[in-house]
Amino acid sequence: MLKIIETPRDAMQGIKEFIPTKKKIAYINALLKVGFDTIDFGSFVSPKAIPQLRDTAQVVEGLDLSDTKTKLLAIIPNLKGAQIAESFDQINYLGYPFSISNTFLQLNINSDIGKSFDETEKILNLSHKSGKELVVYVSMAFGNPYGDLWSPEIVYEWTRRLHQIGVKIIALSDTTGVGNPDTIGDSFRAVINEFPEIEFGAHLHTHPENCTENIKAAFDSGCRRFDTVINGLGGCPMSKQKMIGNLKTRNLLQFLKEHNIDHGLNLRAFHNARALEAFTFPSGLSIPKS
Repeated sequence: MLKIIETPRDAMQGIKEFIPTKKKIAYINALLKVGFDTIDFGSFVSPKAIPQLRDTAQVVEGLDLSDTKTKLLAIIPNLKGAQIAESFDQINYLGYPFSISNTFLQLNINSDIGKSFDETEKILNLSHKSGKELVVYVSMAFGNPYGDLWSPEIVYEWTRRLHQIGVKIIALSDTTGVGNPDTIGDSFRAVINEFPEIEFGAHLHTHPENCTENIKAAFDSGCRRFDTVINGLGGCPMSKQKMIGNLKTRNLLQFLKEHNIDHGLNLRAFHNARALEAFTFPSGLSIPKS
């Protein structure tokens, strides 16, 4: 079954001008009407690191979940963040930014692979107790711009270890936009048939010229869970790399239409949410072209 995870959190986190909490709530409430499987809406991280998301607790309390099947996901960088997130019954998923790159883990959450793996296990245990599910994002899954070792075999090995401790959802992630159809296909093929108990997703940061072929590589390799952002904004401000926009929702929808694949979204609500972008994101902000 196809799942689309809309990710306004990723679109907002690198924007310096603070978006008022009421605007965030209104925008995410509009997204809740579209029919996405999940909305990655916020993050429980230090406001010094990501000041844009310092109001995540206020945002979640303002969301109208009374008439939607869409679930909420919050990113948590450590056990402390998970402990805060677990207190909100509205949140269904905790998203943890693991990586197979020591360099990126140091930049992003001041950690390394060994410590991060241990933290993953602690967060997984906490999520079980609180009735939430853990989504592990394995960044640098399709290549590494920092010079760290990368291969599909390394992706496989860390997936195997995550599987051993009980992780059920893994999103292979291209945080810096270095992936191409070959590396994306190779990484998914290395794991997706080997671990049928795991739900694999794709978190792609794409350029306009390689968007469709990267979607196709993931889809043809068996991926049926895709993270998207309506306006294509996003990137990790901690990466020390140029921020490459997220996979645009409408580009994924176009791919699905061309291949006669049903997405199940309410397109009227989708266009209403797109129209609300102008009132949500800072004026003068450059929205990537498709």
